[in-house]
Amino acid sequence: MEINQRTLAEAWRRTATRHTLLDGVGLPPVAQSEDELEELAESAEEAAEAGKAGKAGAAGEDGGLCLLVEDDGTVRGRHGPYREVFATRDLDQVLYLIAEAAMRRRGGSLETVADALDLIDPTWGVRFRSGGLDDTGTVEACGRDPLEGLAWIAGSWREQAPYTNLDFFRAVPGQTVDAERLALLYGADPAQLAAGTRLKDLQAVDNGRAHGDRQWESCCFGQAGEWTYLLYHDTPPGSFADKEAYAALGIKENVRLTATSAKAIYTFDYMRDGRRVDDDWGILELIWYERGCAPYLRGGELDFLNRAVRRAELDHPELTSTFELYFHALEESLGLRLPRRDFAEGEVRAAYWAGK
Repeated sequence: MEINQRTLAEAWRRTATRHTLLDGVGLPPVAQSEDELEELAESAEEAAEAGKAGKAGAAGEDGGLCLLVEDDGTVRGRHGPYREVFATRDLDQVLYLIAEAAMRRRGGSLETVADALDLIDPTWGVRFRSGGLDDTGTVEACGRDPLEGLAWIAGSWREQAPYTNLDFFRAVPGQTVDAERLALLYGADPAQLAAGTRLKDLQAVDNGRAHGDRQWESCCFGQAGEWTYLLYHDTPPGSFADKEAYAALGIKENVRLTATSAKAIYTFDYMRDGRRVDDDWGILELIWYERGCAPYLRGGELDFLNRAVRRAELDHPELTSTFELYFHALEESLGLRLPRRDFAEGEVRAAYWAGK
């Protein structure tokens, strides 16, 4: 059935009247045009910031969710004037997302929200726990210490330590990206690569004072799982001069995480087969990610990461840092890892940029 304003309103009324938890929760504001949606979202955001949400269903309620119903039956949801959170033609998904926003708005832990959605519809509780929009069956708990994986680096990375840029590269299944060749193409010192220089070797010179002065000219690199990693602050001019050699590495995927602590800017950039995976959002900032809210478009290209973030939140309530949760989600969804012991003991491969 194609969705229009009337069918949406009737469907929400039937849903809300069947469940006491939705008593008094009205349909979020519905727009008839993109301009009207932007105006409604701006009003909702202002009301939420001012703490004047008013009664359930008014602008600012349900987390500030506003809806646009397009002529082809697509329903777009927006939090704030610019952040589109979903676009779907599935009526059940729209009803679920309205209910999810309403339950989150009531506060409490994520388990409380999940339990409330269970009572409304058991399949909705499963959806919330999985982080997806469709029924996913049984969701298994992680059962691991996230700080033994990629998440161990999240705290110091916010201060650009050990490096500003965390780059990961993956080839097609069954192949690997050569870490030494990659570091050379970025501009690492060939003599240090040939000597097998480790981080501890750089740190040993002059009791570490020399490396303290030059660490911004260094890089660390290696292999962890299916990914090759290269960590650095700034790349020197002339990197990637040999385009053919770079193409010969066979890179199919690249994830770059960048921290600029002085500006509180933290970005995630994912390239696959030569194109950015981003739902046309561009390079994505992490600073606004909030616990319990999917960071990316629901049902979009990065929905796999939404699911991983939700699972991280539910599996690891002991983690207070959203950056740790996010990094754990990157490990679970994409397999990104860094060898904690190698960094702690200085065994990771390292080099300065050539000519520096």
